[in-house]
Amino acid sequence: MGWALPLAVAALLGIAAGWLAPAGLPEAGLLAGLLAWRRWRWMALLLVASLSAWPVLQAATSDLPQGLSREELQLEGRLLQVVPQGELTRLLVRVEACQPQAAPRPSCERLRRVRLTLFDAESSAPEMQVGDRWRFTVRLRPPTGFANPHTFDYAAWLWRERIDATGYVRRDPEPILLSSSLPLPAQRGLVYLDRRLEEGVARRWLAALTLGAGERLSEDDWERLNGTGTTHLVVISGLHVGLVAAFALLLGRGMARLVVPGRWRLVTWPWWLAGAAAVGYALLAGFAPPAQRAMLMTLVGLWVASGRHAPGPWQAWWLALGAVLLLDPLSLWRPGLWLSFVAVALLIVIWQGRQRPRGLRGWLWALVRTQLLLAPLMAAAVLIAFDRLAPAAPLVNLLAVPLVSTLMVPLGLLGWLLAWMPPLSGLCWWLFGILAEALHGLLGVAMAWLPLWSPAPWQRWPLALALVLLAACWALPGLALRLRITASMLLGLLPLVLMPTAVPPGQLEVRVHDVGQGQLVDLRTARHRLLYDTGPRFRSGYMPLSDLWPRPQHFHRVIVSHDDIDHAGGVPALAEHRVDAFMAPRGEDIGVPFEHCQAGQSWRWDDVRFSLLWPPPGDNAAWSSNDRSCVLLVEAGEQRVLITGDVGRQVERFFVLDVEAPLTLLVAGHHGSHTSTGPQLVELLDPRQVVFSAGRDNPHGHPSDEVVRRLRGRCLWNTALDGAVTWRLGAGSYAAGDAMRNLVGWRGGVGGRCHGVESAPLDAR
Repeated sequence: MGWALPLAVAALLGIAAGWLAPAGLPEAGLLAGLLAWRRWRWMALLLVASLSAWPVLQAATSDLPQGLSREELQLEGRLLQVVPQGELTRLLVRVEACQPQAAPRPSCERLRRVRLTLFDAESSAPEMQVGDRWRFTVRLRPPTGFANPHTFDYAAWLWRERIDATGYVRRDPEPILLSSSLPLPAQRGLVYLDRRLEEGVARRWLAALTLGAGERLSEDDWERLNGTGTTHLVVISGLHVGLVAAFALLLGRGMARLVVPGRWRLVTWPWWLAGAAAVGYALLAGFAPPAQRAMLMTLVGLWVASGRHAPGPWQAWWLALGAVLLLDPLSLWRPGLWLSFVAVALLIVIWQGRQRPRGLRGWLWALVRTQLLLAPLMAAAVLIAFDRLAPAAPLVNLLAVPLVSTLMVPLGLLGWLLAWMPPLSGLCWWLFGILAEALHGLLGVAMAWLPLWSPAPWQRWPLALALVLLAACWALPGLALRLRITASMLLGLLPLVLMPTAVPPGQLEVRVHDVGQGQLVDLRTARHRLLYDTGPRFRSGYMPLSDLWPRPQHFHRVIVSHDDIDHAGGVPALAEHRVDAFMAPRGEDIGVPFEHCQAGQSWRWDDVRFSLLWPPPGDNAAWSSNDRSCVLLVEAGEQRVLITGDVGRQVERFFVLDVEAPLTLLVAGHHGSHTSTGPQLVELLDPRQVVFSAGRDNPHGHPSDEVVRRLRGRCLWNTALDGAVTWRLGAGSYAAGDAMRNLVGWRGGVGGRCHGVESAPLDAR
């Protein structure tokens, strides 16, 4: 078994080659290896590296060509996932054929999987099932997401799920069903559950825990699971597959003891039966990546437990890692993979060389000890992967893990085995429902008592390192108890040392968030915070603002420039936060009570002056909604920020003489439309930095080519290319830069600290 480590290393090197190397290099490396090496082991490792590199190379070259963005395409494919969400349905489609409707256009034949939205407000869409083949007319976009600091990286998720484009289904012409397929076992199980059980916690959790249907869980369920660090309980993991395999093994060995009582310990077919049960359950659960990973780890675990020419625990760990990466190389970027393997590695460290527990007391102490040692390491992994900590996780998992593993999952699976005897099956699921309701309530209490915490960005890595060291102090054998206690006390003081650094008085922090085709500007002083606009609300109901910060945040004032959905769409999401006062123009409707913003209003926060320059006092009915936008000027020392909403050039002339030149930062009006940021404003105010808050590949052509040419020579930024951008102004501070990451190659940005933004005319798009 000395080849387990080389296998894993070869898979990792192949993935690295596929990620870093140009297309064709892994294949060339394989050919060179075959010519240069004659030993079969080297050729096998080179083959593993090439097989691992190939999917990564494909993922990097299969995206939708930019020239097909928002073009009408005719697409044929098989449905891999159908998730109803009210008036819309999310579809995951494996593409079998694709052709642009108009010519000439780039080819879309390289598309493999796309994620589509089917809108159905009138409930007239045809019924769709997983496995069916359909022909759609679609409009697609390259797989990108919003780029804001410390938020869910949707683009990275699309990439590792091998989704090459996103878009929506056109209802004219209507989708055409090409062929139907028999429902998958998991689908049949969900239909059976819907008939047998009423909607509620029991049905949702039974579907998730036994069939891997996590989409059945409600938002409240996920909030409780995330808030208590127990999401691992409802993912088809090694726990669930291992329980199925263990049950099959016990059943098989019991049968062997009856059939061959003299040599039942030597027969091998019970182990094969357990392996087949693990594979069958993973297939039943949809064979998603977590189920695949759990299946492979369970098969390796069965091999180790069988004791027949089995590898040691660390060889088995490397073997499982190599097999998982070979089966799904992109899983290297899945946080779940590393959470699983880190947990198993720590379990090996904890239990290697120790005797098995004896008696009930011994097993209870083993469970408590394992959970307490796992808690800090898993908390560090979750902190690094998801930027959050669940303080309640160690205590909740002490109860939830044994409850789910020893009672709920066995009861749920036993109910399926007894489905042909409805009374017994119903009894199992009734008991399961009682436990599910109790666990659901426990998670709610724990989340309210110890809520989810999202540390500041600068706290993440020091805290994660402290948690890893804490786990090592108590898990590694041979350390003195005094050393462990002293180290734990010192590490416990680390959060007290890492105190947040506030914005100094007299300085202003400005962040223009990436919210697509909309606007949201976050302004902070030493002790105050103002939000200018709230971003858009999309047709699906999604509001980018809802994902920008952990709840709750405190905003001393929220100014909504006007009631256009690109600017006021996120107002409902602010119900989760604390807002002292809303402001908006007279005559607008933003859905909440607000004070009227008007020229002449001003206030000072922490030596930073805020002034409203528009609209004028009194009745503004003569102005359009865009032209009565609130215009805000913020002055921090000698530096000035101007945000003009959607006002047009005619309105700009009313207040341009009230602003001292030069401007440090201008948030371009109307997302860079040609109707705003007129020549007079540019000439008189001479802005040094300009940011366009626009959606990537938006249908309006923002920013306008005319406006971009007018602003040449300035430092130009575009949230569509740069993501969220942050400035620190005032009191000797003047800096700008990416708020999230270097987006070169990921979002198509050209990189650099300051660059020009070009835009093609609208009629050329």
